[in-house]
Amino acid sequence: MRKLLSFVFAGFALMACATASTPEAADAGGALEVAPLEYHYRELPNGLRVYAMPDANTANVAIQVWYRVGWRDDPLGRSGFAHLFEHLLFKSTRNMPDGMFTQLTQDAGGQRNASTHEDYTDYWEIMPANQLQRLLWAEAERMGSLVVDPAVLDSETDVVKEELRQRVLAAPYGRLFYFHLAQANFRVHPYGRPGVGSLDDLESSTVEDVRAFHATYYRPDNAILVVAGNFDRAQFDAWVDQYFASIPTPNRPIPRVEVDEPVRTGPQDISTYAPNVPLPAVVANYIHPDVTSPDIPALTVIDAILTNGQSSRLYRSMVYEQQVASQVFSNWTPSLDPGAYSAVAILSEGHTADEGVASLTAEIARLRDAPVTQAELDEAKNELVTATLQNRETAFGRSQELADAVFRYNDPAGADRMLAAIQRVTIADVQRVARSVFDDNKRVIIRYLPEEQRPANVTGAGLETSTTIAARRLTLAASEIPVHTLAPEGQRVAPPAAGAPVNARIPATTSRTLSNGLRVIVAPQRALPLISADLRVFSGSSADAAGRNGVATATADLVTRGTTTRSATQIASTIESLGATLTSGAGADSSQVALQTRSDRVEEAFTVYADVVRNPAFAEEEISRSRTQALDGLRVALRAPGTIANFAMARAMYGAGPYGGVASATTLQAITRADITGFHASRWRPDNAVLVISGDVSAEEGFALAERHFGAWPRPAGATPARPDANAHAAGARAIVIDLPQTGQAAVQMGVRGVSRNDPDYFNALLANQVMGGGGSSRLYQEIRVRRGLSYGATSTMQARLAPGPIIAATQTRNDAATQVVDLMAAEFTRLRDTLPTTQEMDSRKAALVGAFGRSVETTAGMAGQISTLALYGLPPERLNSYVADVSAVTPEQVRAAGQRYFDPARADLVVVGDAQIFYDNLRRGRPNLERIPVSNLNLDTEALR
Repeated sequence: MRKLLSFVFAGFALMACATASTPEAADAGGALEVAPLEYHYRELPNGLRVYAMPDANTANVAIQVWYRVGWRDDPLGRSGFAHLFEHLLFKSTRNMPDGMFTQLTQDAGGQRNASTHEDYTDYWEIMPANQLQRLLWAEAERMGSLVVDPAVLDSETDVVKEELRQRVLAAPYGRLFYFHLAQANFRVHPYGRPGVGSLDDLESSTVEDVRAFHATYYRPDNAILVVAGNFDRAQFDAWVDQYFASIPTPNRPIPRVEVDEPVRTGPQDISTYAPNVPLPAVVANYIHPDVTSPDIPALTVIDAILTNGQSSRLYRSMVYEQQVASQVFSNWTPSLDPGAYSAVAILSEGHTADEGVASLTAEIARLRDAPVTQAELDEAKNELVTATLQNRETAFGRSQELADAVFRYNDPAGADRMLAAIQRVTIADVQRVARSVFDDNKRVIIRYLPEEQRPANVTGAGLETSTTIAARRLTLAASEIPVHTLAPEGQRVAPPAAGAPVNARIPATTSRTLSNGLRVIVAPQRALPLISADLRVFSGSSADAAGRNGVATATADLVTRGTTTRSATQIASTIESLGATLTSGAGADSSQVALQTRSDRVEEAFTVYADVVRNPAFAEEEISRSRTQALDGLRVALRAPGTIANFAMARAMYGAGPYGGVASATTLQAITRADITGFHASRWRPDNAVLVISGDVSAEEGFALAERHFGAWPRPAGATPARPDANAHAAGARAIVIDLPQTGQAAVQMGVRGVSRNDPDYFNALLANQVMGGGGSSRLYQEIRVRRGLSYGATSTMQARLAPGPIIAATQTRNDAATQVVDLMAAEFTRLRDTLPTTQEMDSRKAALVGAFGRSVETTAGMAGQISTLALYGLPPERLNSYVADVSAVTPEQVRAAGQRYFDPARADLVVVGDAQIFYDNLRRGRPNLERIPVSNLNLDTEALR
């Protein structure tokens, strides 16, 4: 939950321009020159500021519409209102009935979302480029003619309440992040009112409130429109004039809550208690300056030194050396007004909050009281520069960064100027700003503790929203509030037609096999100075030995934690000083090590990359650290209903088979160094792997790079171990309730075995799964969220694997609705088997798959990952070129046949995790074999789960 960037409200520019922001030269020698954001700007007569960022090298467009209204503007007695309103903007307008916005976005192959922040609300879409005109029409509809009626308000209020239950009440640390950070830091300023709101205030919202809020804040002169991607600028300008220019701007000022938070007069130490908290957490909170302060660049660098990566000070001290914490991170937003910088530590098992506070505050004091090193400063700058480059790979990243700069700095060049300012930060700047911000006399400590540790004489939450938080009433006269209604069907203005499709650009690839058997594939993409590499080993967790579940994951984790010539800290420091990222992990069928680096640092980065793959040391000390962190992660997971359901479903579906294994406390404790070294020696070998290199590199440069660093990787004399037969699965369907008392929601999952990736039926099953639960117009989403407001979302996922993988329908709902949701899922499984999908369903789900594919290959890392995944299944890179045709060829009859073959509710396993006393009796009716397992008795080591 780490937030790095926000915005400041932009003033109005008075002239049209076409420009590129120019960052000032950095003082530090050798700093990478980052190409500035290029844009064209103009302002409409109604005050709407418009930024165009055309780019012919992508098949997508990204649309950003931001409004300067956030939860600081929540009306009196209506906490959470800005967030509720964000949901309502996806509903109906004069010419768009409820559901049409989803049809125009997700059903057309796009992605859309929105988020509410302290100072602003942003709405965005990523669309195939031919859909731009339709989305501009839709965004103008939402700005100018939102329809609100009681039925829509009631339904979406229920959805927002379920979101609150899911993110706040059911999540182990939800109350800390969504409630307590705000409540602890502000007594008067509206930043102290949690943006998610309260259940009572949400219930109090009225239609009149919503209409007044829209009329007050959703107006052209309080918004910006930023579009990046593949479009003609002249045509874009004409469309903007056509759809937005006629939206009126009211002749009245926009009300603002302007108040200063009183200066803290002394430190505070607050203890709070909550149910289902597996490990204590501690937070050190400090007030940071507003976004206009010249100290923000230095504070950004300070944050990187403290929290970015495994060489950061907090990670190295608290997680790696002292092992007092399992996770450390920060939470802060450079905001319009002074905000809170929060350093957070989730503690390790066996360590107290007192230990955590002492360790956390000591590290912060060390940074404040003594200068950082030049190496730390350079590393932080390189990380921030590379993060900017990676963000600018996509139309979405560029458009979001520009919108952020306009709102935050009152300057579209603000992002580039910020980057230049970061590169000018000195050691003295770091210490000066640290001394200013990290003032112990104004610090607030939060200790977030399990309910079981609450003293008998302590009642209440420990933190509440201050009763003196400033807020305004909605005082707009009824005569100034337009009331829009949905036009009769024959009188509605239809959206414009889509343009000609623009196909995703798939780079030509070249393959070569080194003498040691390592297959190398190079995919040049030279738009930015970035290179991504993906080395995939064709062995994963399905190859774990019995009683040693977790070996594949531990092996992948530990390769980056020390080699025969480099320690774990040296690896982290070197990679992060280059501004590179090095990640590793294991899935069911494969293990992976991925590298992203600037092309001017590729040689140094590949030196470390090859070393961790080829020469891991697997030191006992590192194995112990990794085990401790894994056990702490498991403790957290076993307090969240959704992850508990994931574990139980794997066992229910696959039993003791290779896909049924779950890393438990027992197996993690049992894993030895010999298990790990044996797995690496036998399976991490060049003839059992593929290396994909994508980005700013030619084919010959890529092969030479691979040869230099991986050519001497020896191939063992023996044959590669046989892959496990992952076709094994549990016999019979089970219905299981896992009782997690006091949790705020129930997780509901229904699972069936699907198909292997190479099965001829794969794309048929993929489309069937999409119809079931793939997006906002899917059947599960419509039935559970849209029509009934029972959940924040409902999905169905199908995992591609070497053997038949799982298809799992999943959602979370309030505990008393769990039985209803189970029945709805079963009904949708039956409907998929019995009826043909409509033409609209087929077209929309195909478009969604094709659009997601186009977005996945827009980055160098995404391209490398797609190619290496194909190689795992023995498929050539050229299959990327046929993906659209493969999806498009599926017929409704093939989808129904796939439904009949795979989506049988009688053969489905059912797992429900929640407060069983609320729903168990109802669920058991008609299910005499329903099992009930207290979470305290859950045994992940056995198929029985007991």
